[in-house]
Amino acid sequence: MNALQLFLPCAAGVESLLADEVHALTGLAGHDLLTGRGGVLLRASWRQALELNLHSRLAQRVLVQLGSRPYRQEDDLYALAADIAWEIWFTPRHSFKVEVTAQHSPLQSLNFAALRVKDAVADRFRAKTGVRPDVQTRWPDVRLHLHLTAHEAQLYIDSSGEPLFKRGWRNVSDGGAKGDAPLKETLAAAMLAASGWSPQQGQPLYDPCCGSGTVVIEAAQIACQIAPGLHRRFAFEKLLPFQAHVWDAIKKEAASRVSAPAAPVFGSDISHRMVDFAQHNAERAGVAQALQLRGGDALQRMPPCAQPGLLLLNPPYGERIAAAGSAGRNAAERAYRRSSGRENAQVEEGGDFFAQLAAHWKKHYAGWQAWMLTPDLKLASKMRLKESRRVPLWNGPIECRLLRFDLVAGSARQRHAD
Repeated sequence: MNALQLFLPCAAGVESLLADEVHALTGLAGHDLLTGRGGVLLRASWRQALELNLHSRLAQRVLVQLGSRPYRQEDDLYALAADIAWEIWFTPRHSFKVEVTAQHSPLQSLNFAALRVKDAVADRFRAKTGVRPDVQTRWPDVRLHLHLTAHEAQLYIDSSGEPLFKRGWRNVSDGGAKGDAPLKETLAAAMLAASGWSPQQGQPLYDPCCGSGTVVIEAAQIACQIAPGLHRRFAFEKLLPFQAHVWDAIKKEAASRVSAPAAPVFGSDISHRMVDFAQHNAERAGVAQALQLRGGDALQRMPPCAQPGLLLLNPPYGERIAAAGSAGRNAAERAYRRSSGRENAQVEEGGDFFAQLAAHWKKHYAGWQAWMLTPDLKLASKMRLKESRRVPLWNGPIECRLLRFDLVAGSARQRHAD
């Protein structure tokens, strides 16, 4: 278990940021840490796999590669799965599920590919123990991932279980306290990483459109050195290599690093309902005392502190909600109709909200640095601001840009005239 091949998938555009994070967490570099499409590949120990689950803010999962081979038909997939020693990872008492992803695969049916892998796993257990494990598609004990390219099949066991963006602090019993279009925690972390925000330098961070608080909670946890996975369970806790005393020691070490916030974090939203959601989420995430939340329109809120800092926001836009389909579009329409100020300004006044926001920033936030995630490639011109950096990121299926604006007082035309 000291020479495992791991693959950490991530959102498109985050690969280099994830590689930097993994290097900081493990010290791996060179051939032991490779940046690929959609994630990073690394050679690591089982203990490091556990630590990455606990500490990574950017990875979607931690997958352990157990086999790979060229393939042309489904029988090749059966042979691949049949050669893997599944009995050292789980027992017939565990339920399992096979999930398949593919890029340019020649196979006609991915469901049949999953079925052949399932048959191989079950047949191997029956041959070894006389008993086969059950398949459970909804809440399996063990998740197996088959990834197919045009010529190669790769088979992984999932050490994470639920995706890593599920930090464990959202309460699903109250709807998750997440509003109409919640930002995934992994994307919020990517925004923070891309901005270069470092709480150790004491730089304040403010999200004036904080919604249910995803960005500011992620920032506050970073400022307090709270591991993102400290409040959740993982699939590896059911696997045979798991040792409770090792995991307890890893968690205790992480808990011992928790500290007072190294930098102030602020959030506000025009919807007081969303501010209440954010407050409840912050309490469950253990950072209620590390951030300040208030209601208020982004077009009117003054800087929350005297020291210039970093503005980081994901303002609402119709496509972000409508990507869910017709139900999402109806939700977007309802959200815009019941909201006042910023959303109505964006929809009913042809983007005037962003022009007004830029004017407000130039008047009151001189010296601040603003980062905004948007799918609108022409947003900078609408705001009459010149971005100094443009980082491609994906919000689910939506291609976005994280734009950086260095804010100064007045307009560029007036400064040139002066």
